[in-house]
Amino acid sequence: MPLLGITASRIAELLAVPSPGVPAYRWLAEGLQLLIADGRIPSGYALPSERRLTESLAVSRTTVTKAYSVLGEAGFLTARQGSGHLATLPAGSRHLGVGGALLPDGEVAEDFLDLTCAASRAPAGTAEAYASAVAKLPRYLAGTGYATGGLPELRELIAARYAERGLPTTPDQIMVVSGALAGVSLAVRALTRPGQPVLVETPSYPNAIDAVRRSGARLIPLPVEPTGWDPELTTATIETTKPAAAVMILDFHNPTGSLMPDSQRASLATALRRAGTVAIIDETMLEVRLDDPPTPLPLAAYLSRCILVGSSSKSHWGGLRTGWLRVPRPLLPRLLQARIADDLGAPFLEQLVLTEMLSHSAALHPERRDELRAARKVMTDQLPEAIPGASWVVPTGGLSLWVGLPAARASQLAIAAQKVGLLISPGPQFAATHGLERFIRLPYKDPAPAIVEAMSRLGRAWRSQQELPSSTRGQRPRSVVA
Repeated sequence: MPLLGITASRIAELLAVPSPGVPAYRWLAEGLQLLIADGRIPSGYALPSERRLTESLAVSRTTVTKAYSVLGEAGFLTARQGSGHLATLPAGSRHLGVGGALLPDGEVAEDFLDLTCAASRAPAGTAEAYASAVAKLPRYLAGTGYATGGLPELRELIAARYAERGLPTTPDQIMVVSGALAGVSLAVRALTRPGQPVLVETPSYPNAIDAVRRSGARLIPLPVEPTGWDPELTTATIETTKPAAAVMILDFHNPTGSLMPDSQRASLATALRRAGTVAIIDETMLEVRLDDPPTPLPLAAYLSRCILVGSSSKSHWGGLRTGWLRVPRPLLPRLLQARIADDLGAPFLEQLVLTEMLSHSAALHPERRDELRAARKVMTDQLPEAIPGASWVVPTGGLSLWVGLPAARASQLAIAAQKVGLLISPGPQFAATHGLERFIRLPYKDPAPAIVEAMSRLGRAWRSQQELPSSTRGQRPRSVVA
C-alpha cells in the first residue's frame, strides 16, 4: 500500500505564526511536535522531504534539518530507509489511546460528576410510550417473536423519515438493530475482510473505532480538525489507500460537533465512488439539532454504495438500545446473512416503544432542545475561567464541546479531575492511532447547576495537574462509555 503522508503546503497552513525571538528551528520543531501530538499528523504518516518543506516554508535547509533532528531525539519522528521521516509518538504515550473495551470501571461515587457520557436523560412521554407499547404487545405474542429486519410498522416510519430528508426509501431497505454501534459493527464485518483497509476519522467515537479494529481491518486514519474536514486531504487519503469501507460521522461529528456541508458531501461521494469504497455513515447525532443550520442531504443521496446508520440513543433515550441501517438493495443479502450469524433481531418491546415515539416525532423533544442549548451556553460561559486559554468551536448540534487545551496534558488533566470528583474523557481515547493529548471532550447534557460545579472542579484540576509528572505510565483515565 502506498505510504500516507502530509504535504509541505498543508504543514505550512497548520503551523502557527513564528514567535519573535524564537529560533526558527525550534519554532518548526515545536509546531510539528504539537501537530503530531494532536493527531493532525497521524502516527505513521510520512513528513515531506527536507527540500520540499524548506521551499514551502521559505526557511533554510539547516532549519528543517535541525528541526527534524530535534523531533527525532524527542521521539516524535523516526527515519525509515526508502520512506523518509515518519511521524510517531514517544514510548509511554501510546497506552493512553483506545485499545480496550470502553466499559465503566466499577460504580461511580454519588458525589462524582460524570462527563464521560454524551447522552441525555429520557424525554417527556417515555413512560407513556412504554405503557402504550406494553398494551400492544399481546397481539404479537402468538407469533415466534423473530423479525430479522424489524417490525414492519417501525421500518415504515424510518423509511418515511428518509423520504422527508430527500432520500426515497422503502421499508425493505431498513434493518432494525440493537443500537448504532451494533449496526456499524455488522456493516463492517459484512462488507470487509480481515486485513483490508478501512478509513476511520481521528478523532472519532471510540467504540466505533474499536469495532472496526476488532473486525481485523487495517485502520486508515483521516484527521478531522475542530472546524471539520480538509477536502483535499480527504480526497487524497481515499485515492491513495482505496479503502474497502469508510466509517464516518458527517452530522454533528462526535466529538468535534462538525456538520459536513452538501458541497463537501458531493466531493466525498465522488472520491469514494472512484475508489470503489462503500461508505458506512453514522447518523446517530443527526436529530440533535440545537440551532438551525442548513440541512444537508444524506450522503446516500450522492453515493449509491452507502449504508446509513441511525439510532434512538441520542435523539430519544439510550435505554432503548435500538438502531437501524438503511441499506442499498444490492448489499442487503450480505447484511442479512451476517445478521443471522450475529442475532435474529432486536427486542419487540423496544421496537414498539420506538414506534410510538417516532409516530409523534423523529426530532429531539423541544423541551430537551431548550435544556441542551441552555447547558451549552453555561458551559461556554464557564470554560474560560476554568481553563484560561482553552479554545473550542461552538457546534450547532450534538451533545458536547471538543475543547483544545493550552498544553498537551489531556490525560494528566483527566487523572487530576478524578481526584476532585470529576470524570472527563481525554483526547487520546478518541484517536484512531494515538495523539490528541491537547483535547478533551465535555458533554453539556446536565442541568446548569451541575455544569457550573463541573467547571469549578475542572478549574481546580487544571490548576493542580501542573504538579503531576509528565509521564502517566501505569495510570489511566476512566474509559469513555458513550
